[in-house]
This record gives sequence, C-alpha cells and structure tokens, in this order.
Amino acid sequence: MRNALPNATHAAWWQQTNLLVLVGGIIMGLSLGVRHVQGLFLLPITLEHGWSRETFGLAMAIQNLTWGVAQPVAGMLADRFGAVKVMAGGLLLYALGLVVMAHTTSPPVFIWVAGITVGMGLSGTSFGVVYGALSKLVAPAQRSGALGLAGAMGGFVQFAMVPAVQEMLSRWGWPGALSLLAALMVAVLPLAGPLRTPNPVENSSPSDMQMSAAIREAFQHPGFWLLNMGFLACGFQLAFVATHLPSYLLDHGMRPADAVVALAIVALTNVFGTYCFGTLGAVYRKKYLLSGIYLLRTGAMALFVMLPLSPWSLYVFAAVMGFVWLGTAPLTNGLVSQVFGVRYVSTLFGFVFFGHQLGGFLGVWLGSRLFEATQSYNAIWIIAMVLGVVAAALHAPLDDRELVRPGKPVAAT
Repeated sequence: MRNALPNATHAAWWQQTNLLVLVGGIIMGLSLGVRHVQGLFLLPITLEHGWSRETFGLAMAIQNLTWGVAQPVAGMLADRFGAVKVMAGGLLLYALGLVVMAHTTSPPVFIWVAGITVGMGLSGTSFGVVYGALSKLVAPAQRSGALGLAGAMGGFVQFAMVPAVQEMLSRWGWPGALSLLAALMVAVLPLAGPLRTPNPVENSSPSDMQMSAAIREAFQHPGFWLLNMGFLACGFQLAFVATHLPSYLLDHGMRPADAVVALAIVALTNVFGTYCFGTLGAVYRKKYLLSGIYLLRTGAMALFVMLPLSPWSLYVFAAVMGFVWLGTAPLTNGLVSQVFGVRYVSTLFGFVFFGHQLGGFLGVWLGSRLFEATQSYNAIWIIAMVLGVVAAALHAPLDDRELVRPGKPVAAT
C-alpha cells in the first residue's frame, strides 16, 4: 500500500505527458505539414494564373523570412502571456492566409498572404512555441525524449498530409484544397488548451531576471551565434528541397506521382528520425549529433545529384533526407534549454530560429532566381552542400555547458 500513491501519481504524470506530446505533435504536424506540401501547389497555381515560378518562389521565400522574423516575437508573447493564446492566434492567421491564397488572382496579394500572413501563422504554431511549452511542462530528465516524441508525432501528421493533399487536389483542385486546409486549422483550435503554461517546471534563471537581461546574456554567448549560423544551413536545405524538388523531378522527366511519393517518404522517415535524435540527445552530446546530421544530409545530396536519376535513387534520397529532416529542431531547442534554462526558451529559440528561416528564405528565393537565370538547379544544389559542411564545422566547437549565473550553484557532473 505504501507504493500505491507514488505509482498512481507517476501514472497520472505519464498520461499527462502523453497528452501534451499528442496535442503538441498534432498542432505542429498540421502546421508543418501544410508547409511541407506547398511544392505540390507550385505548378498548378502558376500555370492557371500564368505566373512565373519566381512569383510563387518569392511568396514562399517571404513566408520563410516572415516566419523567422516573427518567431522571436511569438516566443516573447508565449513566455509572457502563455503558449495557448499564441497558438490560437497562429492557427487563425494561418487559416486566413490559406483562404485568401485560394481566391486571389493578384500576384501582390498572393505574395502578401502566402508570405506574411501564413508566415506569421507558422511562427505561432511550430517549433518555437510548441517545444517551448513542452520544455516548461516536462521534467528535465524526460525533456529531450518528449521533444523527440512530439516531433515524431508531428512528423506522422506531416506524412499523412501528403496523400491527403494529393487527394484534395485531384478531387477539388488547388483552391478547394487550400480552403479545406484552412478549415482544418480552425478545427484544431481546442487542442491548444492542454499546453497552458502557468508555472514552468524548472526555472534555471533567477526569479528576478528580466526577459531583456536574458536576451542580452544569450547575445553575448558565442555558442548562441554558432547555433544561429548553423541553423541557417538547415533552413536553406529544407526549404529548397521541400519547395523545388517536385519541379526538379518534373524537369527531369519524372512523374508527378514520383514527387508525391518522395515527399511522403521524407515525412514518414522524419517520424523515426526526429524521435531517434530526440532520444539520442538525452545520451550523447547534442552538438555532435547536429554535426553528424549536417554531414549526412550533404552526402545524400551529393550522391543524389551525381548518380543517374531514377525512382529508386529518388526514394533512397528521400528516405535519408527524411531521417535527418527535422532531427535538428529538438536538438537545437534542447541545447538552448541546456545552456540558458527554460524560463525564456521560447524567446531565445525564436532568435536562433531566425537564422533557420533566413536560410529558408535564401533557399527558396535563390532556387527560383537561379533557375530562371540558368534553367537549372545545379548551382543551388552546390550551395546547399557547401552550407551543410560549414554547419557541421560550426557546431563542433560550441560550448554546451550550462551557463552559471551569480548565486547559482554549479550542477554536479
């Protein structure tokens, strides 16, 4: 009888953690899943409106940049007013942007809503806010695994979005598909409720530390900038592949179905990869895992563009890329929590994520720009590979020790 209460308490805690992981994964998966399939809309939208690929590419590039610029603001709001309100606002903005995308015929309006409105929606519904909420609600020993599991759950939703959107496109066309996706954003609003964060589980900063002081402290830490610069390569690679791979394949004589299968494989293997790296982050040093991810991505790209293109070479490439697709996110968020604590993790990760989205802007826009100039994606593949090697080198010397503040004892090692 003596152990009944602790066991019951542990079971209740575990059920609560599973609920948090589930709802966080669904919201993040839907948000990232819609972004993941945007490449499937490129040709239908541009062909029907008579637009160039650069018009669509510019909208997606601005979306990535807006997401990055808005992420620190979304993080500050979540740290100050709670994650639930920020997620709700993000879902509504995302829905509004998708609805207007479906009905506008004006390139400037399309660029505005697809770029700025949806970009702001992404900032409130993706890594920074969801991982920040989980980091505060889950105990430190389980944090890395919980982030990896939430990312895996989000990856599964992302995987399901690929065939679902393809079916929507075939049944109702691209305007109907965008409208249905907007309705889904509104439908998941109630799921944000359990991620309310009135009191963080751990507050490694002194209670009187202000947000501005925490930001200054991070900006003076060299490792913070190494994370930011390394994350730029991640955003560049993922945004380029997600947006331009379908068009690249069609340009090389492959079927639209091959692009759909490739994106589905990326999303499916991302489920296992994100969970795997989240779990490994609790055992091995996160900075070395990040270096390994960037090197593996670069090697996969090099082999993909050098070997003859076939369905099987595409599927192997998609499987490898998917496995290392979003494994960087829980590891990077975990490093921010590990070094600076969780009190302002949403804010600080938001600033790091700006580097990711600056890379995303460049990956999407340069992909379109260089294609229009050369009718080839070769140059952008080379840039993506060079950035991968640079990112791997930047993470190796990063100082990942917990920051010791005056009056705080050094953690035992």
